[in-house]
Amino acid sequence: MSRQAPKKAPSETPRRLPPLLRRAWYGLNQAFRRRIAHLGITPDQFSILRWLSEGDPRGLTQREITDLMAADPNTVAAILSRMEKAELIAREVHETDRRAHRVQVATLGKRRFTAGRRIAAELQEDVLACLPAEELGPFLKQLEIVAAACQQAAGKP
Repeated sequence: MSRQAPKKAPSETPRRLPPLLRRAWYGLNQAFRRRIAHLGITPDQFSILRWLSEGDPRGLTQREITDLMAADPNTVAAILSRMEKAELIAREVHETDRRAHRVQVATLGKRRFTAGRRIAAELQEDVLACLPAEELGPFLKQLEIVAAACQQAAGKP
């Protein structure tokens, strides 16, 4: 079942999902990058620290992190190498697959993540303050539905 596009006024500029999502993501990413710069981490590194902190206590494999980031494996490998050099993470040989490593948050990474999480929550609150309180829940639910539809369109569950 396809939806028909709503009729628009002749002077109204069409709203297109890709540029709106990109503009929102880019603005949020840049704001977050500036707010966490003093921590010596990037938004991608923060995301990895979050997944490691909230995921399997034994750690995640590089493949799992790559899937979570929806990124190129070489890009993730480079990020993880920089994080390991900065002592944000540690890698240990996987208990059942000697070719793989489990990535875990190191002590410094935990401290940086904790500080970054507070900054992320403040930024989210600042950005979402543009919406009336009663619209916030429905907006986030609709965004979640759109995100799931985008993943399904990309062939991912």
